[in-house]
Amino acid sequence: MRGSSGIRHDVFMAGFGGQGILLAGNLLAYAAILDGRNASYFPAYGVEKRGGAAMCTVVIAEGEVGSPVVGSPQSALLLNRISVEKYLAQVRSGGFCLLNSNLLLPQENPLRDDLTVARLPLNEMALEIGDVRLANMIALGAYARRTGAVTLENLKKGLGAILPERNHRFIPLNIVAIDSGAAAIG
Repeated sequence: MRGSSGIRHDVFMAGFGGQGILLAGNLLAYAAILDGRNASYFPAYGVEKRGGAAMCTVVIAEGEVGSPVVGSPQSALLLNRISVEKYLAQVRSGGFCLLNSNLLLPQENPLRDDLTVARLPLNEMALEIGDVRLANMIALGAYARRTGAVTLENLKKGLGAILPERNHRFIPLNIVAIDSGAAAIG
C-alpha cells in the first residue's frame, strides 16, 4: 500500500500464547529493517503464563512510522478461533486476512466480502514439516508472498538474529516453513 511518504504495510497478528505470535511479529519487523525500511513492533499478551491471548502489530514503511498502534489494520494473521471472532471485523475494507483453518469449525464462515481471505491449515502444514510450532513461520511466509511487505530472503536471514542461540538448530525447519507458506499462498 502506498501512503503519503511511500509504501506502508500494517499487520495485526493474534492467537494464543505458545503459537509464536510475538516471535513472528519481531521477525517481520526485523526483516523489514533488513529490507531497508522503517518498522515498529508492538507486542501485547494476556496475563496467563501460557495459552492466553497473544497479539502484536507491525508497521512497515519507507517513510516515518508515526505510531505503532493501528485501529484498522490493512492485514491480519489470525491463528485461532477466538482471534477471528474478536478481530476480523477490525481489518480495513479491501484488506487481507490469513486464517488458520485448522482451528476453525468447518461450518464457520467468518468471511467478509470486502476482504481477501486465505484459509490455510497451518497446524496440519506445520506437523507435516515436523513441529506444530512452525505454524507462525508458515503464516509469515504466506503473508510476505501475498503482500510483498518484506522479502522472503530477509525473513529467513532474520531468523539468526531473532531466535535465541539455543534454537539456532531449528533455523533450517523454520526456513522450510516460510517457503511452505509462500508456496501455499501461490
